[in-house]
Amino acid sequence: MTWIKICGTINVDDALKSVEAGADALGFIFTESPRRITPEAAAEIIAGLPESIEKIGVVVDETPEALAELAAKTGLTALQLHGDEPADQLSEFRRALNGRKLIKTLQVRELLGDPSKLDGYLKERENIDAILLDSGSTAARGGTGVPFDWKAAVAIVQQIKEIFPVIVGGGLSPTNVGEAIRLFEPCGVDVVSGVEREIGKKDAAKLRAFVAAVRAASSK
Repeated sequence: MTWIKICGTINVDDALKSVEAGADALGFIFTESPRRITPEAAAEIIAGLPESIEKIGVVVDETPEALAELAAKTGLTALQLHGDEPADQLSEFRRALNGRKLIKTLQVRELLGDPSKLDGYLKERENIDAILLDSGSTAARGGTGVPFDWKAAVAIVQQIKEIFPVIVGGGLSPTNVGEAIRLFEPCGVDVVSGVEREIGKKDAAKLRAFVAAVRAASSK
């Protein structure tokens, strides 16, 4: 069954809506974003979540030590490195995070422009639990609401899947996530704007529709 992460969580009500809809993981953004949350607010939300739900912190270019402190303070169970963290530093993150799940985000537009950017990460089998492929833009690392070039990325996804589980993000919605699952067969999907009624506010009907579309596509 395809794993579902609902990202950009900033309040208790939306967190509970996401869990009720069937999310497997919630994402909390701790970097520059209209959906940014403080560690204190995240800790309050996380304290009320079921243990079975993964709590994932999205961070950009932080030190391993800072992330270990953030995880301990908030109760995060995983970290998503969404910046320019070099492949040869991932072992330091792995040690500092003390068994927590580690996801590395890569921007597909960058990989399509220079496939060699992937090489170093593919050697880090012991230090990454999954790679998340996102759209991004020159102005924003994520949350653009625009899918990457799916057809152009098929070969890259297949290359990564030989080594790592792949999570697909970037512009997913209830209407297109089924197509993404059929095309890529990822281990998971990541959504933000596609389940919002406005920036930072989740829509219960869209959440339910997204989860239903993922489950329907995963069962075929």
